[in-house]
Amino acid sequence: MDGTVLVADDDRTIRTVLTQALTRAGCKVHATSSLMTLMRWVEEGKGDLVISDVIMPDGNGLEALPRISRIRPGLPVIVISAQNTIMTAIQAAEAEAFDYLPKPFDLPDLMKRCARALDSKRKVAAAVVNPVREPGDDLPLVGRTAAMQALYRLVAKVMNTDLPVLITGESGTGKSLIARAIHDFSDRRSQPFVVAQASDLGGVDGIAVLVAKARGGTLLVEEVADFDEDGQSRLVRMLDVADDHAPRVLATSQADLALKVEEGRLRKDLYYRLGGVSFNVPPLRERVEDINLLADHFMTRAEREMGMTRRISQPARNILRVFPWPGNVRQLENVLKRLLVTSSEPDIGAAELESVLGGPQAAEPARAGAVENEKLSQSVARHLKRYFDLHNGQLPPAGVYDRILREIELPLIEIALDATAGNQAKCADLLGINRNTLRKKITELDIRVTRRRKLM
Repeated sequence: MDGTVLVADDDRTIRTVLTQALTRAGCKVHATSSLMTLMRWVEEGKGDLVISDVIMPDGNGLEALPRISRIRPGLPVIVISAQNTIMTAIQAAEAEAFDYLPKPFDLPDLMKRCARALDSKRKVAAAVVNPVREPGDDLPLVGRTAAMQALYRLVAKVMNTDLPVLITGESGTGKSLIARAIHDFSDRRSQPFVVAQASDLGGVDGIAVLVAKARGGTLLVEEVADFDEDGQSRLVRMLDVADDHAPRVLATSQADLALKVEEGRLRKDLYYRLGGVSFNVPPLRERVEDINLLADHFMTRAEREMGMTRRISQPARNILRVFPWPGNVRQLENVLKRLLVTSSEPDIGAAELESVLGGPQAAEPARAGAVENEKLSQSVARHLKRYFDLHNGQLPPAGVYDRILREIELPLIEIALDATAGNQAKCADLLGINRNTLRKKITELDIRVTRRRKLM
């Protein structure tokens, strides 16, 4: 790589790591913890690439992007952020960021993106960028897993196109929320957003009424697999005769539409027309790392709306991670809302959570395809295969080894600490590791340790 990179992040460790990596790659680096300093460098004409955090001590990196675009049209900006939500990805795309990466990021992956940014010869005309919206607290589209981040980036890329979008996934995964986000953050946001179900297409004028309501906006066709043959025919005709003022069509489905086509229960032409872009929203059991993020999101929002404050104890968090969540994100939200209302203690405990979930046996990791008395290695192999499958034939980002070890280490240490009542000396002995090593792991994995006294 060749060029000058401006790095803005209030985390000294990140600045150091990026400076060293970019310097080794052949770049000159200017690093700062101040957004004001970054903007001065940009105004002075310094830099061929900007890497910026979002939340800075003296401002918001996303809000600075339109100004950077006006001052230095074509200067690529890579946004890095610990705010692992779909809104961050959308806001970065709206502000014409070259790329977006969530924290913690994979360094080799970031370096590849930097190389592409420096090599690019983009000629982006300065334009008025829509004001950056406040983060969508009402949208529980939170996740730092690779699958969710890839989904967020794809949403940001297609939201301002006219391509039909097919969103698939199990019930409760957030398909309708993604559809709503595509509309609300697109150029059609001021136009109607109309939801259509199979019953809405009845009668001769059913489809015409829907199109008229959604004219110029977005038409969301929910559970398209439930439409009968006549309804499917009407949808095909609507898509075929679309004019300049026709609504953009989004569709959702829990069912495997390819299988429905094979079975002759879904028109092949409808399937191909709706699948201009296809998203698959992974079930919650396949994004375990996001469960506590979502739980904290829901608790914060519920506290704000209901005026109640509760915390989730570590033993309860352990149960949240292993529960299979057949109702996915929607079920998690409803469970936490109920606990917020019914819990009598400041901390929501394991017993309370188990009672809502249906007892301790319900909290067992009864994953689909799990075998009774399955060995740990077999269970890990199943989860790893599913992880690789989620990337649709592509290799996951580099650094799989460390990410998988972290996934295993975190629950192991949390459960061991719980079993030893938070006694780190006993926990280290139980795990067979040095106490200092345990303390380092607790810090690295951000584990909250609570000492408990045994009652006689």
